[in-house]
This record gives sequence, C-alpha cells and structure tokens, in this order.
Amino acid sequence: MTISILVVDDDLAIKDSTEEFLKMSGKNVQSAQSAEKAVEIMESFVPDIVLTDIMMDGMGGLELTKLIKKHFSAEVIVMTGYSADYSYEKAIDAGASDFIFKPFRFEELDLRIKRVIREIQLKKEHTSLVKKLEELAITDGLTQLYNSKHFFEHLKKEIERHNRYLHPLSLLMIDIDLFKNYNDKWGHLEGDKVLVTMGKVITSCLRTMDTAYRYGGEEFTIVLPETDLKKACLVGERIKKTLSHEKLHPQPNSEVSVTISIGATQLSNNDTLKSFVKRADMAMYKSKKGGRDMITSLDI
Repeated sequence: MTISILVVDDDLAIKDSTEEFLKMSGKNVQSAQSAEKAVEIMESFVPDIVLTDIMMDGMGGLELTKLIKKHFSAEVIVMTGYSADYSYEKAIDAGASDFIFKPFRFEELDLRIKRVIREIQLKKEHTSLVKKLEELAITDGLTQLYNSKHFFEHLKKEIERHNRYLHPLSLLMIDIDLFKNYNDKWGHLEGDKVLVTMGKVITSCLRTMDTAYRYGGEEFTIVLPETDLKKACLVGERIKKTLSHEKLHPQPNSEVSVTISIGATQLSNNDTLKSFVKRADMAMYKSKKGGRDMITSLDI
C-alpha cells in the first residue's frame, strides 16, 4: 500500500527537503506553502497523512488541523519550532495524531509517520470488523438475505419515506410450497439447499433499491420502493419463473423442482406497518388456497 502525504510549510527549504525525503522513501507526496493552498489541493488529492507547520501566514496549522478533521479523513502530524508557545496537548486537542519539533532528523520523522500509518491500518481493521458484525446482526446466515428483525426496521423507514414523498411502495410475501413434505422426504440438509437456492433466485431478480428478507422458516418477503402493485406482480412472476428453471438433486439420479406461492400488495395512505404486512400475508395464503404456484394481489 502506497502512503500519500501532503506537506504544508511556508518555509520553502523545509517543505522541499521533506518532500524529497518522503518521495525517496516511496511515498506519494504533494506539497503546499499555505494552509489555504493545502485545502485546495485536498479537493483532488486524498492524502493519508497531512504534515503541517503550526505557524504560517494566513491560516495556521492548528486551524488547518481542525478543518481537516471536520471535512477530510486524513491524519495530521503537526510540526513546530516554537516549543514554548505550542504544546503537544494543543495539537492533540485540535485533532492531530502526533507532534514533532523542528529541526528534526528525517529518521525521527520516518518513525512518527510509521506509527501513524499503523494507527490508520488499525482504524481500517476496526471499521471493517464493526461493519462485518453489523452485517451479521441483520443477515440470515443460511440464505445471506436480511433477517426478519431488519425487515421491520427497514419497512418502517420506507413507510415513513412514502408518507413524506407519496411514492408508491409495494410488498411481496413468498412461501415455498409443501416445504415440510420436501424436508420429510429428503431431509433437512436438502431442505436447506432449497432455501439457499431461493435466496439466490430472489437476489438475481431484484433491483439495487429492492431488499429481500428471510421472514422465517420457508417464508420470504421483499420490499419494493418506487413500485406500484402492477409492477410488484411482475417482479413476483419473474421470481416464480426463474425458480421454475432451477433443478434440485436431493439424491443421485433424481431431479426435482419446487414452486412458490406469492402475495403482493401496495401501501395505501391509511395503512400501518402491521396492516400492510398482514394484507401481503393474506394475499399469499390466497395463493396457497387457490392451488399454489401462483401470485395473488390484494389492494385495500
């Protein structure tokens, strides 16, 4: 990983010598003679570290540090030759990661940069870990779709968005037909393969803005923003058709397929979250009672 550094110092000799040393160390380096120029450069150049002098004409190094921490993602190392006037605590309070006195040896600067780089890497690893843990908390481990807990949280937000902008919002409720019979005949491991296949089929049929969930057991639900009831039914038909082409092999020399019953409905202005979900559920059960392998839509 190549580290990018922006050197900011109005002392031309220090700026140029520091820039040359960092480039020789394999860093991607740019420089500026003022804080204002540094901010301009950062609109197109994204440094990992900003190495800034503390005393400059115009905007000073501490003010620049505060601005960087507010609007950019770079870490800051503050340089100063005025040890009596500025302290490590002031620099840290402004948001700096480290503080170095001038004149400094380049070996010392290199060590401080390496320490800040380690901090950057640790932050990235921590952020990645937190993101993975958040995804695990809202994801069904078998199908890799979202789980029912996240369904209700997300649907609530989509209903609130509908109420603000009056854009259509539709919901599909899906149940795998005779899934208990399949499990009884072929075993739960083969049943799990059906659920995994179902998750992949649903995912392949959705747009980026749509979200799919394993609602529980063999039931799935799909939230379709910006979608009226007619278009929601088309999505349901596409899922049903795609699934019909999937062949399962629970035993050698055996080939079986499964079907689904789908309920579709569109949010009305009088709906609550509970009534919206209940109507989609009722539509799905009408499909099951009507012979399965079909889609039923219910309007309010």
